[in-house]
Amino acid sequence: MLSESVQDYLKAIYSLRHENERATTNALAARLNVTAASVTGMLKKLAELKLVLYEPYQGATLTPAGEKIALEVIRHHRLIELYLTEAMGYSWDQVHAEADRLEHAISEEFEDRISTLLGHPTVDPHGDPIPTKDGEIATSSRDTLDTVAEGSRVRIERVRDEDPALLREVADLGLTPQTVVTIGSRKDGASLTVYLADGQSRCISARIARNIFIIDAP
Repeated sequence: MLSESVQDYLKAIYSLRHENERATTNALAARLNVTAASVTGMLKKLAELKLVLYEPYQGATLTPAGEKIALEVIRHHRLIELYLTEAMGYSWDQVHAEADRLEHAISEEFEDRISTLLGHPTVDPHGDPIPTKDGEIATSSRDTLDTVAEGSRVRIERVRDEDPALLREVADLGLTPQTVVTIGSRKDGASLTVYLADGQSRCISARIARNIFIIDAP
């Protein structure tokens, strides 16, 4: 049984690589709130376990075995998030921290029962894809709302989930996953106007726009 710390590292490496960032010592230290020395020691241990490929100053990548474990932890996390919102009445800004605490504790049987209860869902409350039991995961967009040209019509696919305050703000604006918006004008690169399907406008900050991932809407 791998420790929670090992699982957290594998998940962090996967997340950084998914975001097109290198899983360097400093990036992992910032993501996991640990020292760079601790990261170096753990990466050496993970390399010995053949869960990562690690070269000093080049960052770490997951081996197939490491990726399988990372996706299993992510599956637990996202199923728990959805269960908390659907069955227990949590709001979407409350579930990330709870899922971080619970993702290591549930058994495979518990995971299966949650999935069955929820109808074998494919996305979590924030729009992120839930890996399958077999360790497959659907591709997701890396295009953010702040990069879209004026006049474009897009659908919100997912919202970054680490910041509860940001999630509350996004919900108040009505910009949750599956919402279709048309891009309006920009103001000095600091804010962006979008229009909802009913014609209502929303002025959002660049910070929010950077954390909303979109796909083209027909």
